[in-house]
Amino acid sequence: MNNKDRDMVRRHIIIITDGDDVARQVLQQVAKDIGGRCITRSAGNPTPLSGEEIVDLILQAKQEPVLVMFDDNGKAGYGSGESAMLQVAMHPSIEVLGVIAVASNTARTKCAHADVVIDAEGRIVEQGVDKDGDVLPSREKCIFGDTVETLDQLHIPIIVGIGDIGKMKGRDHIRYGAPVTHKAVEIILERSGCHGQANGKENN
Repeated sequence: MNNKDRDMVRRHIIIITDGDDVARQVLQQVAKDIGGRCITRSAGNPTPLSGEEIVDLILQAKQEPVLVMFDDNGKAGYGSGESAMLQVAMHPSIEVLGVIAVASNTARTKCAHADVVIDAEGRIVEQGVDKDGDVLPSREKCIFGDTVETLDQLHIPIIVGIGDIGKMKGRDHIRYGAPVTHKAVEIILERSGCHGQANGKENN
């Protein structure tokens, strides 16, 4: 896709700070359910593509919103997933509708301050949650994870914090429709007023 074509489009995306195989399967299904698109090639531990490569895939997507995964594979500090995420989020042809900040058990990470937090039971809570989706004792809506440390640097309309996608001791399993992840996506869509428009059937 050439620069002229890029200037003519502005794609709506939802960033997800998780990229393992379970997250990929869940997000593929959620994208299908909402009539959106999942960039499955963005999955990996860590993120296998550069920000520019991911932008190219986003601009080729036939549906919106586009769900995009970023992962630092447990690395504390600034990693490849965050580097790619910053490139994508700051691209002039991309509009970030929101971020799903996924908690992990990575030590020594900074927190991302969430606007909405959902626990493993699907309840909106006033504290942060851990990887299992259990509420933390802190009074802050704070999510600790290896790929969330740079989110406060970006102008994100809404950050929704949840536990580990597709897991949370089975409570977000895909066989149950991954209800926590699905709810997080729906909250972002409701806040943005953007809803998926199906123009094709296959994910990238």
